[in-house]
Amino acid sequence: MDALQLVALVAASAAVAGLARRTPVPAPLLLVAVGLAGSYVPGVPDYTLDPHIVLPLILPPLLYTAAVDSSYLDLRANVRPVALLSVGYVLFATVAVGWLAYVLVPDLPLTAALVLGAVVAPPDAVAATAIARKLGLPNRITTILQGESLVNDATAITAYKVALAAAVGEGVSWAGGLGEFALAALGGIGVGLVLMLPIHWLRRNLGDSLLQNTLSLLIPFVAYAAAEEVGASGVLAVVVVGLFLGHRAWQVDFATRLQEEAVWKMVAFVLESAVFALIGLQLPYVVQSLGQYGVGEAAGYAAGVFVAVVLVRFVWVYPATFLPRLSARVREREPGVDWRAPLVVGWAGMRGVVSLAIAFSIPVAVAGKEFPARNLVLFLTFTTVIGTLVVQGLTLPPLIRLLKLPGRDRYAETLAEAQAQSEASQAAEERLDALLADERNALPQPLADRLRTVLERRRNAVWERLGAVNAVTGETVDDTYRRLSREMIDAEREVFVQLRDARRIDDEMMRTLLRRLDLEEAAAYREELDD
Repeated sequence: MDALQLVALVAASAAVAGLARRTPVPAPLLLVAVGLAGSYVPGVPDYTLDPHIVLPLILPPLLYTAAVDSSYLDLRANVRPVALLSVGYVLFATVAVGWLAYVLVPDLPLTAALVLGAVVAPPDAVAATAIARKLGLPNRITTILQGESLVNDATAITAYKVALAAAVGEGVSWAGGLGEFALAALGGIGVGLVLMLPIHWLRRNLGDSLLQNTLSLLIPFVAYAAAEEVGASGVLAVVVVGLFLGHRAWQVDFATRLQEEAVWKMVAFVLESAVFALIGLQLPYVVQSLGQYGVGEAAGYAAGVFVAVVLVRFVWVYPATFLPRLSARVREREPGVDWRAPLVVGWAGMRGVVSLAIAFSIPVAVAGKEFPARNLVLFLTFTTVIGTLVVQGLTLPPLIRLLKLPGRDRYAETLAEAQAQSEASQAAEERLDALLADERNALPQPLADRLRTVLERRRNAVWERLGAVNAVTGETVDDTYRRLSREMIDAEREVFVQLRDARRIDDEMMRTLLRRLDLEEAAAYREELDD
């Protein structure tokens, strides 16, 4: 892939993802569909997934930004269901799907079938969590899906390595496999624990937001490479570091947080868009590499594996949800669950780029020993990924609406936000009174009043969202205030530009003045930006 092809891929995938925001179709699904169609358009170059690029260069930043945005406290509160899915389910799916594929496909060795099981075991919850948030699913389901996606790749990659060694006859025992899994898991967590404190210290003490954000871009690659260098799980190292830094993000200065949020949103958008487009673009290569298997024959096997993947997830999810609740302790700690929640979790098991990258990394031969049925395993992985993304991805939103799960209580959330802001504002007011009582902090009365006005505005803004709306516009008082504030800022901005054009101020001064307005506008519209 040359530079021009890479630019074309990024530009086209970003355009499609942007278009998806104006349609009810989730962006990952539209990107895959466009990639499938584009793969047979004359002139479109061949894009082949390179696991040496995807695993060390694309997976770490995607995992890192997901971990930073996750709630450590929510994940800790749901550690049992997350662990059952990210570790237990992946290992169960490796064995169950592998055995079913072995039964279904003639002449497919059991060891090669287990490799296939490991490859298709980890769901990619990017699309699922995006849909969950968009439709307002309960926070616990979203947390479980997101937590599963953070850890399950590490489990799958380790299971794949063990199965691959067995497939090429390297004599792996159960004890050896468990030992490798323990080394990968404990080693990855250990590397993350070792790195997170010095990295956080650097972020707090560099004193330059540009340097801090440069460090931020390097963190996932450093954590992943360091863990892989010692034979541990780079995935878990990245997740541990990301969760810690996200939990402690409040200790970094505001300029770094503002820049970092914007930078990582852009990075995640570009990478996710390109990755899902790449999935669709693999179709010609995968079909051409089938070799001895006919397309019709392979399609029959693909349908069987797809059904097996879907059913195996439900076979695991329902017992894993309800059996632990036989314990009174679990029932006391965790909220009640009916049959609808595990149905959504089970149907949200869409596969993604990690499965394809692992499949592409299967060597043709190892130490002179050929991997059996490599091309068929690659085809079955591709069809499973596409099948789950299209079938489950398109039907998940209507399924969620049909089940009528209790969504997030926006009123209760706004009320909690207002109460938190009220307590914080009271503490700030007490601090201000104490500071102004000291003659070293003496301020003219208009400036002191301005500080109190800003504080009062913050205190009242959230409460006003709970109030009545304007009968004509449908806006709350806070909505109207922010809209008028933007109109005033736009008027100021136009004047600054006119003054620059008239050469009454230079460009540097105009940029300084505009940045002040930008910060004011960002503060006024913080809720809209968060959405």
